[in-house]
Amino acid sequence: MLIMLAPTVVTVAITVRAAGQGGEYLPWAVFASLVIAGITTALQGMRIGRMGGGHLLMTGVTLSFIPVMVLALDKGGPAMLASLTVLSGLFYLAAARWLPLVRRIITPVVSGTVLMLIGAYILPIAFDRLQEAPAGAPSAAGPGAAAVTLVVTAMLALRAPQAWRSWSPLFGIVAGCAFAAPFGLFDFGSLSETPWAGIPRGGFPGLDLTPGVEFWVLLPMFLVVTLALIIENISDGVAVQQVSARRPRATDFRLIQGLIYANGMGILLSGLGGTLPTTPYSSFSVSIINLTGVAARSLGYVIGAAILALAFFPKLTGVLLVMPAPIMGGFLLITVAMLFVQGVHALNRVGLDAQRALVAALAFALGLGMGHRNVVADLLGSPWGDLLGNGIMVGAVAAIMLVVFLEVTGSKRRRLRVRLDSSALPRIDRFLRDLAAEMGWSDGSASRLRSAGEETLLSLLQPENRHLAAGTPPLTINARSEGGAAELEFLAVFDEENLEDRLTYLEEQPQVVDERELSFRMLRHYASSVRHQKFHGLDVVMVRVDS
Repeated sequence: MLIMLAPTVVTVAITVRAAGQGGEYLPWAVFASLVIAGITTALQGMRIGRMGGGHLLMTGVTLSFIPVMVLALDKGGPAMLASLTVLSGLFYLAAARWLPLVRRIITPVVSGTVLMLIGAYILPIAFDRLQEAPAGAPSAAGPGAAAVTLVVTAMLALRAPQAWRSWSPLFGIVAGCAFAAPFGLFDFGSLSETPWAGIPRGGFPGLDLTPGVEFWVLLPMFLVVTLALIIENISDGVAVQQVSARRPRATDFRLIQGLIYANGMGILLSGLGGTLPTTPYSSFSVSIINLTGVAARSLGYVIGAAILALAFFPKLTGVLLVMPAPIMGGFLLITVAMLFVQGVHALNRVGLDAQRALVAALAFALGLGMGHRNVVADLLGSPWGDLLGNGIMVGAVAAIMLVVFLEVTGSKRRRLRVRLDSSALPRIDRFLRDLAAEMGWSDGSASRLRSAGEETLLSLLQPENRHLAAGTPPLTINARSEGGAAELEFLAVFDEENLEDRLTYLEEQPQVVDERELSFRMLRHYASSVRHQKFHGLDVVMVRVDS
C-alpha cells in the first residue's frame, strides 16, 4: 500500500496544481482518488460475473490522462473534468464489451505511439515544477532537490538488492525532502490546518450539464487516451497472470476482460467522485508478487481496505501534499520515463516491420511536431485550433488512420461462416483449397493448409458438449495471405478449455487414445504458429501456415 500511495497522491497534486487549481479541491481530489483506488483494488481481486480480474492488482491514479486532465481543469474546472471522466468511464465499459472487435483498430502500434506521445507531453509539466520554490529560497534549491530525488531513485532501482528496488521511489522522495528542508522549501501551514480524521471540505464539484465548445473538443481526446489505456491494461493483465501462476500457462483473456470491466468501473466512479481516473499499477503489483511469492487475490482485499481507511485520515496523506514541487517534478520524471518505455515495449511486442515502423514514426513525429508548432491553431484560431491541434490527438488519429489504411489496402480477407460441427469440414476444405489456389501454392503447401484447417476444427470440437439442446455454435473463418503465408482466424463459441494451454503442456500429458489429443498434435505439426484468445462469448484461434 505504501509503495503505490506516493504515485497516487503526487500525481493528483501535480495535475491539479499544473492546471492552476487548488484550495479545497485538491484535498477532496486526493480523498476521492484513494477511496476509489481502494475499491478498485479490491474489485480487481474479485470475480463478480464478468467484473474483476481475479488477481492481485493494485490500482492508483493514472499518468496517461495528465495532459488532457490539465487542459480540462484549465478550460472548465473540476466540473468539466468530472463530466469528461464519466463519459470516458462509460466509453471504457462499452469498448470492453466489444473488445474482440476493437482490437483490430486500436493495435499495440497505436497504443504504443499514444503512450510515447503522452510521456513527451508530460515532460514539460515535470520540468515546470523544478523551478517552483517559496520566496526567499535559493534559486538552485529546487533543481537540486529534484536532482537528489532523481539520482537516489535511479541508483537504488539499478543497483539496490532486489528486495529494496520497489521501494526506490519512496527512498528517493525521502532523500529529496532531506535535501530540501534546510533551504526552506517546505510550507507546513496547510498541514497544520488539516484535521486528523474526516472528509475534506469542498466535496463533489458536480457535473458540467451545460457543456460548451471546449467540452466537445476535449471529449475526443479523452476517448483516444481511454482506448490507449485499454490496450495498456491488456498488457497489465497478461503480466500479472504470468507472475501469479506457479507454472507458466497461457493467458486467460476472460480474466483480462474482467480486469478491463473493473477498471472501467473505477474510471466511472472517479468521474462521479470528481477526481482523476484510475488504472492498475501493474509494475508495482508484479514486483511485489515476484519479491514475496504471494499472489493471493485475497491480499487485494486487504490492500484495498487499507487504502480506503487511510483516505479518511487526511493528516497522514497531507504529509505528501506539503512535499516541495521540485521533488514532485523529479519523481514525475522517473515515472514518465517508464511510461515512455511502456510505449516502446508495446511496439516491440508486435514486431516492428517496415510498415509498422513507418506508422509509429510518422504518427509520433506529427504529434510531437504539433506540440512545438500548432499549425491547426494558425488556421482555425482559438479555441478549436488550440484543442484540435493537440499533439496527442493528432498523433493518435494519424496512427489509427494509417492502421486502417493498411487493413483496407491489404490482401483481401476471405470469409466463411459455418456451424461448429464436423459436417462443416467439406466446406472448410473447399474454402482453404480455393485460398491456396488463389495464392498460387503448390499441391504440398495446399495440402498442409487444408490439414491445418481440419485439425483446428477437430481441436475446437468438444465431444462432451455435442448433446446441447441449443444446437451447435457458429464458426466464422477469416483467411488472407500475408508475406507468403496464410493467416487463418477461427472465431467460435468455446466453453472453458484454453487451446494454447493444451499446446503448451502437451508433452507433459499422459499418452492416451483421444481424438482431440491427436488433433492438437497434428495441428502443431502443420501450422507454423497457433494462438488462442478467449473472451466472453467469443473465442479467437489464429493459425499461420507457411507456404
